[in-house]
Amino acid sequence: MLMIVDENYVKRADDLPRSGVGIENQWIKGVFQNKPVSWLSVLFVSNPRRRLPAWLAVQNPKGFDFNASPARNDFPGIEQMDDLWRWVEGLPADKAHALAPEVLLDRLARIERIDAIRDPANYANPALKDRVTFRHKDHPYYKLGHGQYEFKVNFSGHRSNSVYVYIDSGLKAVGLVTASDFDPSTVEKFLGPGRTVTPVVGQSVVMMNFVGALCVMKIESVQHEENGVTYVHPEVTFSYKILTWR
Repeated sequence: MLMIVDENYVKRADDLPRSGVGIENQWIKGVFQNKPVSWLSVLFVSNPRRRLPAWLAVQNPKGFDFNASPARNDFPGIEQMDDLWRWVEGLPADKAHALAPEVLLDRLARIERIDAIRDPANYANPALKDRVTFRHKDHPYYKLGHGQYEFKVNFSGHRSNSVYVYIDSGLKAVGLVTASDFDPSTVEKFLGPGRTVTPVVGQSVVMMNFVGALCVMKIESVQHEENGVTYVHPEVTFSYKILTWR
């Protein structure tokens, strides 16, 4: 049991036995004698003198100081939370074998960052026309559009100015469009039976999904992975337009 005790709580416990706090303290006092010493602790807040209800003061329970001193820019933080957590978990107050809280927070932050990167919502754009930059090693595919106009595009690095585009993640077919002045109404003629195409920057790809809808994607830029002193993520920037009238 953890009691949150400020100075007003002490006053009500001692002077107002019929109040909610007074009744609560009568109940706690009645069961306290049959509990182990570790059963109850106190968290002090807005209580710089660490006052306790009179009946409890003689018991000298374990306490956690969460008082703030704004004038000294002194506020409770991770150290106090760590002490409280150790009591909740039944760990010894001696931290000789414990990891420092900042180490634990660093590790938790690393885990959370990876979980956030894996969220599929980061790799989807329901718009029918847009421009996207995709770090293609972070997720298996990028989802364009929605419903019958949904296209899942899978990339990997190729050369310095080109990428592979695969059908693996949810396309029926792809085709490479090398001309810059092609007719969008006839792009399906570029579709082929192969698994992949390798457009260079400036070239386009026509994609067909499993309901026969078409999307044209133009490769705007390519950044390949640089694994040196500074790591650079591989990414591709592309613009696309889903042909809803086809």
